[in-house]
Amino acid sequence: MSDLHVSFEFFPPKTEAMQQKLWAAVEKLKPLAPDFVSVTYGAGGSTRERTHETVTRIIKEAALPVAAHLTCVAATKAEVDAVLKDYWAAGVRHIVALRGDPPGGPGERYVPHPGGYANAAELAAAARRIADFEISVGCYPEKHPDSPTTAADIDMLKRKVDAGATRGITQFFYDNDAYFRYLERVRAAGVTIPIAPGVMPITNFAGVRKMADTTGATIPGRLVKLFQNLDEDPATRQLIAATVAAEQCLALAEHGVKHFHFYTLNRDDLAFALCTMLGVRPKAAVKQPGAAA
Repeated sequence: MSDLHVSFEFFPPKTEAMQQKLWAAVEKLKPLAPDFVSVTYGAGGSTRERTHETVTRIIKEAALPVAAHLTCVAATKAEVDAVLKDYWAAGVRHIVALRGDPPGGPGERYVPHPGGYANAAELAAAARRIADFEISVGCYPEKHPDSPTTAADIDMLKRKVDAGATRGITQFFYDNDAYFRYLERVRAAGVTIPIAPGVMPITNFAGVRKMADTTGATIPGRLVKLFQNLDEDPATRQLIAATVAAEQCLALAEHGVKHFHFYTLNRDDLAFALCTMLGVRPKAAVKQPGAAA
């Protein structure tokens, strides 16, 4: 499985301690030579400055390809365009274009910002117009919670691709069959871009369950049983989380998946272990000609 590709998602840290934790994760995962690392963008641009700082530091100090997240929420077209231009000037060549959650949080009715981009398809088109960005977009194996039907959801994906999207990254899921059914429907609809599965190890079951409730992701009953009564037993919980994530990734790889996108939550331990199990190992440093032995 040495031909596999990986990428990692981080979020911008709020404190110095969180900054150190993030940077430790970046340094640990960097030798795995990810295709890219992505950095999230808070609702309504709430992390705009921290996202920009994190992105630029990774580019300058880690020399990794960075995909900067960007949303449509609570911003005019001019404001979003300015962020895109700032990213390009900072060396960012890859954008993850997302509609974003409503300002009131998941579950609230989404209303486009006055004078803003209405959805991720419009945002992708803006990014394509402003510069030659690589553009990744979100995909939803179990349907975006705001989409009335799966068909409507796939139609929106087609609009994103028509607008310039070059890759899809899925919402996390724990039912591999849902991912493969989604791929079949997407390919049947004529969408040919690569769609990487988003993998989120269950390090905090209550937290993941809360996210799943808002995103519509299914948590199989067997996983509910596995994590029962482990709130006060972090060591066992960690072992089970690693085992469950490894089983999922290995099964996906056996069925031909070649790219895995890991939602790290700024932790390197499980992501590194999963990559190791998949056969993705640290790349040996290339010695420069004439360098001292």
